[in-house]
Amino acid sequence: MNVELNLPPRVTERAFARLAEINDGGPARPLRVAVAGGGCSGFQYDIRLDDPAEDDLILQGAGQSVVVDPVSLPFLAGAVIDFADELIGARFTIENPNASSSCGCGTSFSI
Repeated sequence: MNVELNLPPRVTERAFARLAEINDGGPARPLRVAVAGGGCSGFQYDIRLDDPAEDDLILQGAGQSVVVDPVSLPFLAGAVIDFADELIGARFTIENPNASSSCGCGTSFSI
């Protein structure tokens, strides 16, 4: 991997703002960003609303939380978690400096 392991991922204001919109009117559930084996490039991102676990890294902003589990953290070191709203669709995105290649849709990558 290219980035120091102690450099945590960063969440943009736009991603926190979208998470706040998703949680509007209900309890603020954290967004979990995880890495799992699979996908067309070897690893894939798992992004979903989920409760935090005791050993998760919790990133906070705008009254919202993004959680990353300790197994996924080295794969996401130095990554930027953002939200994109484009003609092809709206989604959370990850700019990952550890990925040597990724698929066209941006949901899987290799190291």
